[in-house]
Amino acid sequence: MVVSCDWVDVGNGLKAYYGAPEGAGPHPCILVYIEAFGVNEHFKKLTKRLAEEGFATITPDIYGGDTYSYDDMDGAIGKLKTMDDDIVISQTEACLKWLGGRAEADSNRAGVTGFCMGGRFTFLANAELANHFKGAAAFYGGGIGPIEDGLGRKTLLERVPEFVSPILLWYGSEDQSILPDELGRIAQTMAQEKKQYTLTCFPNVGHGFFCEDRGSYDRHAAESSFKATVDFFRSRLV
Repeated sequence: MVVSCDWVDVGNGLKAYYGAPEGAGPHPCILVYIEAFGVNEHFKKLTKRLAEEGFATITPDIYGGDTYSYDDMDGAIGKLKTMDDDIVISQTEACLKWLGGRAEADSNRAGVTGFCMGGRFTFLANAELANHFKGAAAFYGGGIGPIEDGLGRKTLLERVPEFVSPILLWYGSEDQSILPDELGRIAQTMAQEKKQYTLTCFPNVGHGFFCEDRGSYDRHAAESSFKATVDFFRSRLV
């Protein structure tokens, strides 16, 4: 499929990388939240890949143009600590409004996905913007359900009652930043609140398994989770 991918100006100083599928549409939409390293080549490729699957895909540059190499963990985490949940949600709403003005995009059929830091934002958005998203897929989102977040962020399990749409949760068993007890708390809360979810934990896979540019990349986990996520969004965004 031929797609058009480029930077767009969403408004109020926010830019985003946007992929428009081939054809007039209107196409269902996916909003992508980045990892802690910025809108780098991996996320440009992912935006294009999702557009090739038929989704009008927007990746907001919530880092304001900053990017960090994968070996600059101190820089990336330092930037992550400056992020404000309310601002990110406001930027998300701006992206949805922008999509609403595009003839080829149907913002009423929107899903949200994200990775690492962005996995947490996906979980948050599925609560805060519950009436805007018809499905969510969070990849190894740190800070969702620890007893106390090591980076000082607000944990999110108390937001689960606000969920309207189902969520996919993807993890690796060797992720040292998201331990099994946290996965248990997430699953228990989702079940207690009678919310639809699927939690998958790949054995012998670490944090960041989806990104082909990282040493933690795992091809099987990345490809199988991508296919399942695309199928999930196809079924939900109708």
